[in-house]
Amino acid sequence: MKIGIIGAGAVGTACAKAMLLRGSCREIILVDKDHRRAQGVAIDLSHGELLCPATDIQAGSYEHIAGAAVVVITAGVKEADGGAADRSDNLGRLRLLPPNRDIYHDIVPRIAEVAPQVPILVVTDPPDPLADIARGLTTTNPVLSAGTYLDTLRFQLQIGRRLGCNPRSVQALVLGEHGTSAVYVWSSAQVGGRPVLDEAARLGQDPATFREEIQQAVKFANIEIIEGTGASQHGIGIVTARIIEAILRDEGLVAPIGTLQPDFGVTLSLPSVISAGGVLRVLSPALSDEETKALAASAAAIRQALATVHQDP
Repeated sequence: MKIGIIGAGAVGTACAKAMLLRGSCREIILVDKDHRRAQGVAIDLSHGELLCPATDIQAGSYEHIAGAAVVVITAGVKEADGGAADRSDNLGRLRLLPPNRDIYHDIVPRIAEVAPQVPILVVTDPPDPLADIARGLTTTNPVLSAGTYLDTLRFQLQIGRRLGCNPRSVQALVLGEHGTSAVYVWSSAQVGGRPVLDEAARLGQDPATFREEIQQAVKFANIEIIEGTGASQHGIGIVTARIIEAILRDEGLVAPIGTLQPDFGVTLSLPSVISAGGVLRVLSPALSDEETKALAASAAAIRQALATVHQDP
């Protein structure tokens, strides 16, 4: 199966590398406005093809993504360059919406022209409102966003480390926007069938401090990475590969990725059944009153960002 990746920068390269190493698909086409960059990345990664599951990776143009099973968009202004790496700024990734909207106005119609039925997976920040922008630029392509899948993994990782257990054993979700208004669902967070906050208290940790420190670690994880390396790329690359696998293998994997949520009027993340063609259905998790209000506020933040950008000339 063929996957198209639009954008051969740090994130696009990380997505391609993760797919290559995991054997996520049979063919990867890298497209970038700078064809030499896409070609350089493809050549570099192809030198490791022989040691990976059979995968053919090449640079190409939009016509080469015809016949793809999914097209991933990673192109756009990154956080460090777009003023979205300030811990004190509540807008966070939403600051990248205006410049990346303009980039999507160029990219999405080109995808729709050559691959009109193919699911589009939005990875560019901010992915949720950009998914709504993309949906308005095509009448035929299903549009998804990577959403809060990465946030959820970061959440589980922090909980597991602080409880001294394998993070894979933690059941916990982050929902809503992939950004500063994300909702941490503590009410159903469990490890071994036991509420996470109860277990933290049993281990002598103050639940309020435990909760706040973990939320801060997850909320600013991307900025910490950017401060160290210049770009947050490898985690989202692996997450993108996993979403692709779930679609190609018709797995029915349940994970929080972004789709249009009619009750909220925008794309945001809820637990979704990921299968062939994208999302089969969306689940409605049990939330506390506090979490329900927070999810509504997260949707409002996305709506406000979209309203502002639609007012731009």
